[in-house]
Amino acid sequence: MITIKPIAIIAIFIPLFISLSCSDSACTENNLTEGLIEYNAEVVDQNHPMAGLAPSSATVKFKKNKVQLEMSTMGIFNTIFISNPAQKTLTQMVKFMDLKNACIQRECDLIDENKNYELNFIETEEIKKIAGYNCKKVKVDMVNDPGVSFDVYYTTELGMDSVNNIGPYKKIKGMLMQYRLKKLGLEMCFTATSVKKEEIKEDVFEVPAYYKIVTRTEMEKLFADLQK
Repeated sequence: MITIKPIAIIAIFIPLFISLSCSDSACTENNLTEGLIEYNAEVVDQNHPMAGLAPSSATVKFKKNKVQLEMSTMGIFNTIFISNPAQKTLTQMVKFMDLKNACIQRECDLIDENKNYELNFIETEEIKKIAGYNCKKVKVDMVNDPGVSFDVYYTTELGMDSVNNIGPYKKIKGMLMQYRLKKLGLEMCFTATSVKKEEIKEDVFEVPAYYKIVTRTEMEKLFADLQK
C-alpha cells in the first residue's frame, strides 16, 4: 500500500519561491522574461523525521510576472502553484489519480500565511554565479525567531519584480536562485540548477476546466484525510 504522508510535504512549499526580477519599467533586452528554471530541493535538518519524504526537485515556468511551480512526490502526486501578481492570486492545484482539485487564494487570504514566515532582509555587496547568472547575496533573519538566519541569492537578470508581491520574499526584487522556506516544522533549501529559454503558453497559468474549484478549508481537509 502506498504511503500518502509525503503529499503534505509538497503542499506546504508554497513558495515559495515565486520571485522574478528587474524593475517592470527597467527590464532590458538582455533580461530573460520567459523560460524554465529547475531547482534542487534539500532538507536543512537531515535528522528531521520527515526528511526522507520531501521532494528533491521543483520546476518553475515563468512568463513576465507570472509563475507556475510544479513538484511531485513518488511520481504519482502532483502539486502545482500558480502566482499571478496582477490579479493578486495564488492558485494551488492537486492531482492524484482521479482527484483533481484547485484552490484559488486572494491577497487577503495570504496575509496570515506570510506572517508565519515573516523575514528581515539585509542586502550585501557579495555576488556569486548560480546556474550561470550573477546573483546578489541577502542576509535573512526570521522575525518570529531572530536566532535563525540564512543567506538568500537572487538575480536581476531574469524576469520582472512584481511576482514577489504576494509572497514572503516581497522585498526582494529579483528571481530567487537560492533560498530557504520553513513550513509545518520542515525547512528546505532550494537552489537553481539550470535556466532555459523557452516559450511558455498562457494556459500554463490557468486552471484546466476539468479541475474542481474548492475552498481553502476543503483543500486542507483533503490533505488531513490523506495522511490518516
